[in-house]
Amino acid sequence: MGLKEWCVIAVLCVLGTIQAQDKPTPLVIWHGMGDTCCFFFSMGHIEKLVMQRIPGIYVRSLMIGSNIIADEEHGYFGNVNDQVEEVCNKLANDTELQGGYHAMGFSQGGQFLRAVAERCSNPPMKNLITFGGQHQGVFGLPHCPENPSKSQTCEYIRRVLNYGSYLHWIQNSLVQAQYWHDPLHAEDYCNKSIFLADINNEKVVNEKYRENLNKLDNFVMVKFLADSMVVPVESEWFGFYTPGQDVEVLPLQQTQLYIEDRLGLKEMDETGKLHFLTQDGDHLDFTDEWFLEEIVDKFVA
Repeated sequence: MGLKEWCVIAVLCVLGTIQAQDKPTPLVIWHGMGDTCCFFFSMGHIEKLVMQRIPGIYVRSLMIGSNIIADEEHGYFGNVNDQVEEVCNKLANDTELQGGYHAMGFSQGGQFLRAVAERCSNPPMKNLITFGGQHQGVFGLPHCPENPSKSQTCEYIRRVLNYGSYLHWIQNSLVQAQYWHDPLHAEDYCNKSIFLADINNEKVVNEKYRENLNKLDNFVMVKFLADSMVVPVESEWFGFYTPGQDVEVLPLQQTQLYIEDRLGLKEMDETGKLHFLTQDGDHLDFTDEWFLEEIVDKFVA
């Protein structure tokens, strides 16, 4: 090969590197209960807003299973650990994400993506943004989706959770049971929760989880002040009931999780990586303008 050919190859390599560096950081989003990856009015709308704001960005809206129907069903039924593993494999095999990506989790998708950040560091997650995520779980399911087709399913889930959230078969088959946090039966929660107690390092301190979560550049948590879905609403900022009762709620900074720094949140807070945002509305109620100006422009662009 002559000098001319080598020069052409070198120029092409440099141009390819520049183009790769100029591409926006990709975005991965995970929807909440009763939703799917691709409804035009929910995750489809979010994807459209981001792509209009950041031309050329690659957005992957996660689908669990092989189709939209399966994706919606998996929001209620299945093993969350299996779903997180499925997502980790999909992200690792997505060539668009290998340089790193930002992540947005909506409602339960928030704690699910946090599990991805803790368990799967390749490709690297850069910024994690959760909207109404139940990071300390829930102790109540106050209302169901407005869509009548989902009301019977949600009512069934409510009854099953009240019956026995920590029964083995319920833990392994009902998604909401896997982040059900009963402060009145703390030992059962710690010993029998197959998902939330693990990713919150409440059973043992998994140093890998601490290390991987601290690799985030920013961890943004949006709490909805009039939220009628998440009980207690402080869970959206890692707050939760004082152990042994279900009235007084402790903020994150007063919980043992923070004081003992079991998950590295205290260290992240002290280094400016934690961001606590609020919205006045109900669960996932925010305007396009706020989303673009306070989230996309500051943590995605």
